[in-house]
Amino acid sequence: MKQIFLLLIFFGSLATFSQKKEDKLNVYTFSEAEKLHQQKPKPIIVFVSTDWCKICFGMQKTTFKNDEIIQLLNEQFYFIKLNGEEKKDITFLGKTFVYKPTGTNTGVHELANELALVNSKISYPTTVILNTEFTIDVQIPNYLDSTMFLKIIEKYSEEKI
Repeated sequence: MKQIFLLLIFFGSLATFSQKKEDKLNVYTFSEAEKLHQQKPKPIIVFVSTDWCKICFGMQKTTFKNDEIIQLLNEQFYFIKLNGEEKKDITFLGKTFVYKPTGTNTGVHELANELALVNSKISYPTTVILNTEFTIDVQIPNYLDSTMFLKIIEKYSEEKI
């Protein structure tokens, strides 16, 4: 009986220690990123999406779960998720951005419009990279798989360092 108990403890501890620790992506609000930026300037990546967008959801479940991407984003960027249809006011860089209704149950947040507007329209998802001066360096509409996203942020990091 004692041997079985010891074996259970041994194999239980092996199972616990063999499980891979999953890295967690640090996601900030605009005000948090702005405050942190004052202490340690880094580029900001804004992922503009909506709740109804299946492609956005897919990117969140694949691209932003990649360990290399998580590590690079956490080390070299401030990462922000922005719902393009957010109804709450967002203050960023001293300006308050608000939700603008476009119909009965539709609308776009002004900040999403500022960041993700490409050729006079917004595509969901859009990935935006703001440099350390808070100007847009990169706007990429549509889905980015892990390989492509990693190439983009690695290349951006290399060029800016």
